[in-house]
Amino acid sequence: MPAVLTVSEIAKRLSAELVGSGDVTIAAVGGVRDAEPGDIAFVSQERYAADAATTRASALIVSRAWSVSVPCALLRVDEPEIAFAQVARWFAPPDPVYAPGIHPRAVVSEEAVLGVDVHVGPLAVIEAGARIGDRCVIGAQTYVGHGVRLGVDCRLFPQVSIREHCVLGDRVWVHNGTVIGSDGFGYEVDKQGVRTKIPQIGIVVIGDDVEIGANVTIDRARFGRTRIGKGVKIDNLVQIAHNVSVGDHAVLVAQVGVAGSSSIGEKAILAGQVGVAGHLTVGPRTVAGAQSGITKDTPAGSYVVGFPAVPQKEFAQRLAMVARLPHLRERVDALQKRLDELAARLG
Repeated sequence: MPAVLTVSEIAKRLSAELVGSGDVTIAAVGGVRDAEPGDIAFVSQERYAADAATTRASALIVSRAWSVSVPCALLRVDEPEIAFAQVARWFAPPDPVYAPGIHPRAVVSEEAVLGVDVHVGPLAVIEAGARIGDRCVIGAQTYVGHGVRLGVDCRLFPQVSIREHCVLGDRVWVHNGTVIGSDGFGYEVDKQGVRTKIPQIGIVVIGDDVEIGANVTIDRARFGRTRIGKGVKIDNLVQIAHNVSVGDHAVLVAQVGVAGSSSIGEKAILAGQVGVAGHLTVGPRTVAGAQSGITKDTPAGSYVVGFPAVPQKEFAQRLAMVARLPHLRERVDALQKRLDELAARLG
């Protein structure tokens, strides 16, 4: 892609309706508040109209219904956020190039099998029996344990740990500091309250096209498999316990915690800091609002909020009732006063 595009060229590529000058050149993307001349930004909703009215961007991507006057060119599209993501790809810097080969300070077992054009960074360790697919990138200080299998085109960023016998599909990206296959939290407790570790002998199996953020922990199964389906997207600082199953194309946002043996349905979305108790089934396409605590099964397609998580409509009704409590207290106090006065007269 060229380093510079005109607004009219961008509009043509997006099939956007252009309002204003199309001759202005764009060289970068930015946020509507901090963009500079030569940048393109986007606004998804008119509640950001004040920011749009004062932006220094040279062009804004907006919805077809946008009606607020702005000091720059407008590109009207059906879905501004998706269109902006496409433009951002055009101006994004190129990915680093990882030359095939093993860094001299890496340690690769003679019993490991590496595909073609694999890159192994400095201080990485690949143990015996590991099988690394073609064109994988193993970042600096990354650990790949005994018997691990990686599909093709995987990328493990620095300081990732993949423990023994875990399996990753094709095109799996794992960001810095994540640990896959650490022991699950499993202990027997005797009558004196002393805990004895239960062997965690299962593995983690991850499907194709999964992306896992930084400092995520996915525990190996106590027995059998902890499963992450294809196309799953996991944000930073997520904890997935032993024997959990995450369905295809589910999304787990930052600081989500899923307790052992629970099942997350396909295309479910768990927003930030959602907690899921153990041995539950979260139905396909469930959406759980931020900081929700799921303590019972949810049906497919549900939208739950709060702790304990309840349907969004019920949660809104409860909030409305809480907001009415001060008024209800005033009425109760007034009624009590009248009762006291009546009792005094009758007494």
